[in-house]
Amino acid sequence: MESTTTSTNNEIFFNGVPCQEIIDKCEGCGRIIVQAEKKLCSVYPMPAAKWRKGLCNFATHVKVEVAKDEKGKKVNPLKAAKRAARGG
Repeated sequence: MESTTTSTNNEIFFNGVPCQEIIDKCEGCGRIIVQAEKKLCSVYPMPAAKWRKGLCNFATHVKVEVAKDEKGKKVNPLKAAKRAARGG
């Protein structure tokens, strides 16, 4: 399915959904576009909803920190959960 952007009466629609302007957490993201003097997300029409539960998964300006053990190695969360369940 191809995405389409349309503009009517100062409102911009993305696949039929009205687009909302970006929020302050979106500033610096590489996916911001400017249309009709409004800063919009090029991937998601409601950017505030993507930040409600934490980090936006489309954000290009935020790095997710990977958990590491005391030796500095990456921790596999599945293995860590199994290890904790068996008491090791």
